[in-house]
Amino acid sequence: MEIEEIIESVRKVLDEKDSLREEALKVTREIVRLSGDAVKAVHRNELNLAEERLREAGKRVNLLRETLKNHPDLYYSGYVQTAHQEFVEASLLLSYVRGRPYPTPGELGVPEADYVLGVGDFIGELRRYFLHRLLEGDLDTAETVYREMERVYNALITLEYPKGLVNVRQKQDQARYALERTLEDLTRAKLNRSLEEKLEKALKND
Repeated sequence: MEIEEIIESVRKVLDEKDSLREEALKVTREIVRLSGDAVKAVHRNELNLAEERLREAGKRVNLLRETLKNHPDLYYSGYVQTAHQEFVEASLLLSYVRGRPYPTPGELGVPEADYVLGVGDFIGELRRYFLHRLLEGDLDTAETVYREMERVYNALITLEYPKGLVNVRQKQDQARYALERTLEDLTRAKLNRSLEEKLEKALKND
């Protein structure tokens, strides 16, 4: 075969990949946006809106998988992984707040490695949820959220794999830091409440 013919056949393959890549980038941006909207809605206690946004994001996750099913080099790329992480994070947060079982990677339609990274980010969102409860003075709920952070972290930390397979170590380190800060905040809040109760008791006795 002449080199010109070979190059032309290569061009057709790369043109198709380039077109699919552009389409995938658009879809991943929509997934990230919708997942971010869902997280914000959860923190505003607009849970029905969060459900709606995640349904839309889920449709795009499925579309992405179908679009790239014959192109694993594109499907397992960084920008797709990031979109999956955002979707997992938002889905886990809503499930926790709703009191539902956590969805599996298969139920969300994402690769296991992307799911694990999303779990790491979920711990960070639990901390944010914890802080909101703390600001509202709901110390009991805040402590319950901390215990869930601890439980999720203890599960996540059991995963030990090389960076080339899944870069979970970075997420574990970030989660540990978030957990330590949250425990400090919780301890401080409980001490303050204990002090307030003692002062109130002392004032009543006077």
